[in-house]
Amino acid sequence: MENDIIFDYLVVGSGSSGAISARSLLENNSKVLMLDVGNKDEKYSNLVPNTDFENIRRTVQSQGRFFLGDEFEAIPETDIKIGAQLSPARKAMIKDVEKLIPFISDNFNPMESLGLGGLGAGWGLGSYVYSREELLKAGLPYTEMMNSYQQVADYIGISGENDDVKKYVLGDLQNIQPALKIDNSIDKMFQKYNKSRGYFNKNRMYFGAASMAILTKDKGDRKATSYSDMDFYTDNEKSAYRPQFTIEELSKNENFRYTSGQLVVSFTEKENFVEVSSIDLKDELKRTFRARKLILASGNLGTARIVMRSFPKIKKLPLLSNPYSYLPGINISMLGRKLNAEKSSMAQAMMIYDPNGNNDDFVSLAFYTYQSLMLFRLIKESPLNFADNRILFQYLQSSFVIAGIHHPDYANENKYLELKHDEKSISNDVLIANYALSENEKEKIIDREKILKKAIRKLGVIPIKSINTGAGSSIHYGGSIPFNDTEKLGNQNKDGRLYGTKNVFIADSSGFNFLPAKGVTLSIMANAHRICTKLINNG
Repeated sequence: MENDIIFDYLVVGSGSSGAISARSLLENNSKVLMLDVGNKDEKYSNLVPNTDFENIRRTVQSQGRFFLGDEFEAIPETDIKIGAQLSPARKAMIKDVEKLIPFISDNFNPMESLGLGGLGAGWGLGSYVYSREELLKAGLPYTEMMNSYQQVADYIGISGENDDVKKYVLGDLQNIQPALKIDNSIDKMFQKYNKSRGYFNKNRMYFGAASMAILTKDKGDRKATSYSDMDFYTDNEKSAYRPQFTIEELSKNENFRYTSGQLVVSFTEKENFVEVSSIDLKDELKRTFRARKLILASGNLGTARIVMRSFPKIKKLPLLSNPYSYLPGINISMLGRKLNAEKSSMAQAMMIYDPNGNNDDFVSLAFYTYQSLMLFRLIKESPLNFADNRILFQYLQSSFVIAGIHHPDYANENKYLELKHDEKSISNDVLIANYALSENEKEKIIDREKILKKAIRKLGVIPIKSINTGAGSSIHYGGSIPFNDTEKLGNQNKDGRLYGTKNVFIADSSGFNFLPAKGVTLSIMANAHRICTKLINNG
């Protein structure tokens, strides 16, 4: 037993929900223990100089190390894999995943993380508020979530604009920093939109600035973005919010203990505390920790594993994941022109297609220009030979625009998780998933993307090829332990309490009954804040 200490709260996971949970719980001087595997990069991060991409390309001889990796680990394999955009420094977030938390599926390929900061360490930083209608469908209380959205936004810092997409992405959030500066390619698209705004709005399409967890003004010790186009390689400025920043901050608090190298396996509820079992990865021996209340914040799939191990009667759990594809295109206005040197690597613009006009069942598109991720990731998608591709793509690079397309997801009986015995696994099990869209869902996606391709052309961008990287590639997951008013094993109540327990709470997206077509991270953090604030207020 870990010194027989009983903490007030034990938080599992250091990702977006875990970091915000711990921070919220510490506000009343509770004693909080966080258990985490906590892998982090010790090799590449410190190699990246504090200058812009173009200067690095011209002057830094060792750039191949942090752009490609010593083992060329940044170069994707023949088939597109989830995480192909991860730079060598960010690869630490997915280290040991296949070994420690094995996963099997013929039709679902997720990204999971055992890194410090979880998936938030490589989060694309899109920050979105669910509408009243979306919250209702997800099972989340509107008033509580609105308050928590604001509290989290004030803490992490969000940039955006009061424009045509604001009601879909930021709602009524206050204290928003100015939106990211757009580069000249995205500016050309805005010009096209403004000229044809009547047409787009008549067809319930809206174009505007991306809402991002990136500072455009200094905030405390975090600096405003320098537009270095190095966002995929370094967080040195801390302009982009990452959960590990919160863990670093909390580690200065004597009431907080962060213990890494722990793979949490299961829990058992006793009369006055919860006992948590983990595997210490230093020696692969079992360790046990105690707390009065347990907060599961290990992500939708990680939490599902822990709950199913702790309750063997649970044989199957539901699964949600936004259907996703990406669409490279050529911005005709940029042919032969150079991209601005000062630019963000992240999304610079959003398009919303809301065919029903209800703000609860729309499609979202995030637009990126392409430079610092380098051409080898795109060349692999061309049918031409490498030599010809290299010449062609160098000419076209400044005109490339990538649209990431997200669709909403609803539960059905063909989307589920199961935990099976596997003696070769360190935890003696393997998570198995099945994910199958209904025929109606497939047709709806095809029809909507056809319409969107026409809209993108009207923005001056010629779509090249829609690339579907398969179910799970959105890296937006939820719904494994759904919110439900009826007490039933495998569900949770609206306050995050896991049914079948008195003192086990879930703070990640496992409860969401619906995933809108936009990033889930801000909503995960708001929900974690909501649940943990109620816990400390209610004693």
